[in-house]
Amino acid sequence: MKAVPRIGAIAAEAWDACANPDATTHNPFLAHAFLDALEKSGTVGPETGWLPHHLVLEGPGGAVAGVMPLYAKTHSQGEYVFDHSWAEALHRIGGSYYPKLQGAVPFTPVPGRRFLARPGPMQGETERLLAHAAVALSERIGASSVHVTFLTEGEWTRLGSEGFLKRTGQQFHWRNAGYETFDDFLATLASRKRKAIRKEREEAQAAVEIFTVTGREITEAHWDAFFAFYLDTGSRKWGRPYLNRSFFSLLGATLADRCLLVFARRAGKLVAGALNLIGGDCLYGRYWGAVEHHPFLHFELCYYQAIDYAIAHKLARAEAGAQGEHKLARGYLPEATYSLHWIQDPRLEAAVARFLAEERSEVAEVNALLREHGPFRKDGNQP
Repeated sequence: MKAVPRIGAIAAEAWDACANPDATTHNPFLAHAFLDALEKSGTVGPETGWLPHHLVLEGPGGAVAGVMPLYAKTHSQGEYVFDHSWAEALHRIGGSYYPKLQGAVPFTPVPGRRFLARPGPMQGETERLLAHAAVALSERIGASSVHVTFLTEGEWTRLGSEGFLKRTGQQFHWRNAGYETFDDFLATLASRKRKAIRKEREEAQAAVEIFTVTGREITEAHWDAFFAFYLDTGSRKWGRPYLNRSFFSLLGATLADRCLLVFARRAGKLVAGALNLIGGDCLYGRYWGAVEHHPFLHFELCYYQAIDYAIAHKLARAEAGAQGEHKLARGYLPEATYSLHWIQDPRLEAAVARFLAEERSEVAEVNALLREHGPFRKDGNQP
């Protein structure tokens, strides 16, 4: 087992064989090209407080058996699983929370595998070895803790007994129940919700022209426009956008076929846009922005256009990022998200363990309640 300071030190073919061995469940955020674009653009690196320490496990003959995206962090920004209160608590009792190790896709709260073991009879053991290697590395570099966020439920269940604390969270995902058209989806909703969505779509589409581009259709001019939208949203929501312009050019150069840009144009000018990444069975909505306000345009570009695309391309689901109970009325139901946490200080570990036990129960209750009051008809016609 070794830790490498940049993903470029790992052959792309070897990484991707572990990260995305099955095209039908391909997750573009785990692809070597995506993580490499973050590093090459300078979005990830020492200057931003994300220092790569990617794990590589080699099997007999030197073949890569497993990898793990892992970063030493000097802060808790860009993670979407919040631990600021843990850091403050450790500081109050005389400890130092930073650096910590983060197993994640930077700036991207997208669920997916994190212990990237090559498929085969040793897959479970490889996952376990990667988990223990992350803990050993944290001790070696003087990190306070290890946090593996937005991993799969299976990993969470299997590795939760390996000394990690278990946490759950919430996102809203749309599930495709075999719909042939958007109207098929609307037919499963309660009448009031169905009418509201139709009204929202009509108003948004009357105000602007909406179109999509993907693959070779995407130009640098498209990225320029989208980056302006992204900056506008980023400056309003969290003060300093995480991604830079170079990242989007690198993304387009290496993963254009996985990118879907949805634009709104008025009077010949692009006024809003949303970026999605296309997975094997999922459309991942990520960033959006606008330089003009039009009622319901956010819902149209980010939610309804995503549903349209997922139906047309027979994708199993659409994910629209973190948070947002307003997504419920638009057919996106609450789903649990999962994270694992190893904390070296026994005092903080005990306190966090008590907190997480209560939090897991609360998350389960809230998700069940929201599903019960979802927008779907009560005659069984829902995902």
